[in-house]
Amino acid sequence: MHELTKIESTPAITAAADFAEIIKRFLTAQDIRDSSKGTYSRALRVFGAWIDETPRGQFTRETILQYKNDLIDRGISSFTVSAYLSAVKRLFTWAEGAGIYPNVSKDIKLMKRAKGFQKDAFTPAQALELLGSIKTRKIQGKRDFAIVNLMIRTGLRTVEIVRANVGDVANQGDKTVLYIQGKGRDSKGEFVVLTPSTLAPIDAYLKARGPVEPGAPLFAAIANRNHGGRMTTRSISRLTKIAIDKIAPGRDRLTAHSCRHSAVTFALLGGATVQEAQALARHSDINTTLIYSHNIDRLGAAPEMKIDAVLDARK
Repeated sequence: MHELTKIESTPAITAAADFAEIIKRFLTAQDIRDSSKGTYSRALRVFGAWIDETPRGQFTRETILQYKNDLIDRGISSFTVSAYLSAVKRLFTWAEGAGIYPNVSKDIKLMKRAKGFQKDAFTPAQALELLGSIKTRKIQGKRDFAIVNLMIRTGLRTVEIVRANVGDVANQGDKTVLYIQGKGRDSKGEFVVLTPSTLAPIDAYLKARGPVEPGAPLFAAIANRNHGGRMTTRSISRLTKIAIDKIAPGRDRLTAHSCRHSAVTFALLGGATVQEAQALARHSDINTTLIYSHNIDRLGAAPEMKIDAVLDARK
């Protein structure tokens, strides 16, 4: 890999031996969660591999720009390209501050975020068909149904499902709630309401599972190598996608994350205000919630239907 030469104006800083060592120092210096460090590490490995395949001398602005263009040419999504570039930009920002290398990435722009969402929501009919397709005779089916039903009715992310413990189900006033550790949060300071339709499948699964400690995962793995342990986000995404493919094969934009989109959409269709939907989804920016509202308004007043009406009247 390339060596990052020290900035001449800071001779007290010793140059790193190679790019891998720079990444290691960079990650150690970041005051962020381990999961975020993992994200940066994976993104920078992609950059390091590209550097190895693209020999050159010094890092320059053109180096980073060529990397960006090569990522785009690979057909990678704009979201992923921006994630990879963001890691590189943060690395060089740190390197300049540490006196290791100039920040040659400072004026490289990230990709513009596409309007709307990368994943679709279910229609109400699809959501019901999806839930109806999951057989609940065995404990795995009871678990899978409870998970998908929970995501559709509360908008929980897969990571929030993974982090949930049996003891996080509690009473709050006259409601039953599930305390959650949200995205980017360090504690379980938020909750979602478990309506009877949401709670009943969870109770049925827990009853079939048998007594467990409050600190046990709410939904346990069944595989032999991790039986009774905590599930992963990948396993939840996979079981959801398997169920989706039964009712809508080949629909790549319908995934586990569609359950979250559906929950917010259904809340708005059911009469929730934008602020109420924002609270459900725990969006930090209400403009994110407004995208759902605008989509619903656009569909409700679809001018395409008016075009059909004009043409059909002349048949």
